[in-house]
Amino acid sequence: MSRVLIIEDELAIAELEKDYLELSDFEVVIEENGVKGCERALAEDFDIFVLDLMLPDMDGFEICRRIRQVKNTPILMVSAKKEDIDKIRGLGLGADDYITKPFSPSELVARVKAHLARYDRLVGSNQQTQGDTFQIRDIKIDKSARRVWIRGEETQFTTKEFELLAFLAEHPNHVFSKQELFKEIWDMDSVGDIATVTVHIKKIREKIELNTNKPQYIETIWGVGYRFKV
Repeated sequence: MSRVLIIEDELAIAELEKDYLELSDFEVVIEENGVKGCERALAEDFDIFVLDLMLPDMDGFEICRRIRQVKNTPILMVSAKKEDIDKIRGLGLGADDYITKPFSPSELVARVKAHLARYDRLVGSNQQTQGDTFQIRDIKIDKSARRVWIRGEETQFTTKEFELLAFLAEHPNHVFSKQELFKEIWDMDSVGDIATVTVHIKKIREKIELNTNKPQYIETIWGVGYRFKV
């Protein structure tokens, strides 16, 4: 049974989320305090974190940052804030997805299931694949070990950053729209989530490009999407 940690100070919302997740056979734990939630997230094994941004003692941004320093477990951020800057900041810190209140509990369950399924497939393929390594110019990617070397130096990527980079690199010169990339990497419809792809592309470029203003690998095709150049 998959374990979900909900870090949410509005107990009524947390209990509703818990009820719907438990109906889908998840084991759910709730923490109402940011510091205690962060401590539990780091100390125990969970399969996904549902993380509110506005929390007492420690906000969701800081919790996300601390989790990402040691774990690749999927993080779903939840917030009443609709501003793109908050979404961009959360995704930039390594969150896998961002959902804005109010939302239907069934949507939350669907997103949790999608992220867990994607993560499980990634882990499973890593265990079964041997030597699945390829190199494009100065970028070397080992899919089985989930490792990336940029100009000979190993560089760390979050789960979604790695998946997106590997997918684009495996389909060189093919132009993908943001909607296609979101559906491929996040397994969900892209309505309202275009910023997710944009932020992840930005973070990847910061790690692989010598000059992000003149990218040599991931090229923006204005009005269409992105392509990986070879």
